[in-house]
Amino acid sequence: MTEEQKIIEKVLQGDTQAFEELVIANEKIVYNLAMKMTGNIEDAQDITQEVFIKVYRGLMNFRGESKFSVWIYRMTYNLAIDFIRHRARSAKTIPLTYPDDDDTPLELPSMDELPEDHALREELRRNIDGCIEALSPDHRAVFTMREVAGLSYAEIAESLHVSEGTVKSRLARARQNLVKYLSAKGTFPSGYRQNN
Repeated sequence: MTEEQKIIEKVLQGDTQAFEELVIANEKIVYNLAMKMTGNIEDAQDITQEVFIKVYRGLMNFRGESKFSVWIYRMTYNLAIDFIRHRARSAKTIPLTYPDDDDTPLELPSMDELPEDHALREELRRNIDGCIEALSPDHRAVFTMREVAGLSYAEIAESLHVSEGTVKSRLARARQNLVKYLSAKGTFPSGYRQNN
């Protein structure tokens, strides 16, 4: 029995402190995925909270056939997709950017803290964030699970109930679209820009 399985067993026996361990171990990744999917801090916080309520209520249904993290990522993905669909139906718009946070999704090149360098770095960060948000929900989810959460192709496939080939295809398409979006914004040097 793994350490995680022991913790889950304790939770099922009523140990709320053990559940807190599960939350602490997974909340940052759940929040990051929800944030990338929704593009809004408050919505990501709400989804994160809802995920852990559902986990607590449904933990007895976790059979351990996959890793706990895969189960919880799938739940997060489903809740975020439901939220996006609901928001699209009610608002007919989806924001393409989100407020900056301390959890930078991609590593940015190191720059000195001269004002113009800081401004360039912030513009690059906004461009990258906006381009990620412009991806379709399926592509955004795969990209975020791979590049932010660090899941393997197999874990993503299991979490999304698709084949590994589908994961690889969506990830390749997401990366191509990011290059296209960033090139169109002038983020890459001219040698990297694609002709439309």
